[in-house]
Amino acid sequence: MAKLEVNIGEGLHLKNPVMTASGTFGYGLEFQDFVPLDQIGGIIVKGTTLNPREGNDYPRMAETPMGMLNCVGLQNKGVDYFCQHIYPEIADIDTAWVVNVSGSSPEDYAECAARVDMLEKVPAIELNISCPNVRDGGMAFGVTCAGAESVVKAVRDRYHKTLIVKLSPNVTDITEIARAVEAAGADAVSLINTLMGTAVDIEKRRRVLSIGTGGLSGPCVKPVALRMVLQVKKAVGIPIIGLGGIMTAKDALEFLMCGASAIEIGTANFIDPTVTIKVRDGINEWLDAHGCESVNDIVGAID
Repeated sequence: MAKLEVNIGEGLHLKNPVMTASGTFGYGLEFQDFVPLDQIGGIIVKGTTLNPREGNDYPRMAETPMGMLNCVGLQNKGVDYFCQHIYPEIADIDTAWVVNVSGSSPEDYAECAARVDMLEKVPAIELNISCPNVRDGGMAFGVTCAGAESVVKAVRDRYHKTLIVKLSPNVTDITEIARAVEAAGADAVSLINTLMGTAVDIEKRRRVLSIGTGGLSGPCVKPVALRMVLQVKKAVGIPIIGLGGIMTAKDALEFLMCGASAIEIGTANFIDPTVTIKVRDGINEWLDAHGCESVNDIVGAID
């Protein structure tokens, strides 16, 4: 059996490179009847904000060819609820727990991260910088170098464990944003977040989603995600976590070969709640069949 362990920076150790993507796996507990949580490399819990959020009005999901759109709007009960009620239930489950942190200002991000910093069994956070900056007319932090830097610097001052920054694909040059967050103190980057899209109801003559647009995910985004992972791998020296349309072990292997040290599975969890373990086993079978001693042997194998 090949060695599947990987390290993301110095502080985040994964028993295998398969993680779950935020927003698609709840707090993990929702899936424990379907899959042994301690066999997943890492679980990234749903987007968590400083204060509770109700999310957007319905409808907020729409099916598309080879994917889906969502505008859930970061519905969650806030970081204090997570710390007091969810953390005690997950702390003793042997996997790498990562909290996805979101906010509407650098100060919100930093305060939320600081509260998570106190949780012993949470070795990392993932910053969702695709959130709108309320001070800048709603423009997402992650679409400008200055916006991305402002969040990462604020969080880095108050968070002392592994800091992953989730990059938005809705930019002209993703390498510029990757370099900016690396310089600001990120330990790793994850990419890609969802692509912005819309869906139309031709009978009602209006857009389907309540706010008009939503994030596109699923197999249709994989070629874009792979291209961006390749570009970012050449631009930064920190580890990359790849995601976007991963449905099978073959998909995961493609991301690893493009330069990702680990991967996240998102939309596929809605189709098959056991997909994480199937992908893990498929990666291992491929490595054994090709004489690889470690999954790290194939990371970045192609240009």
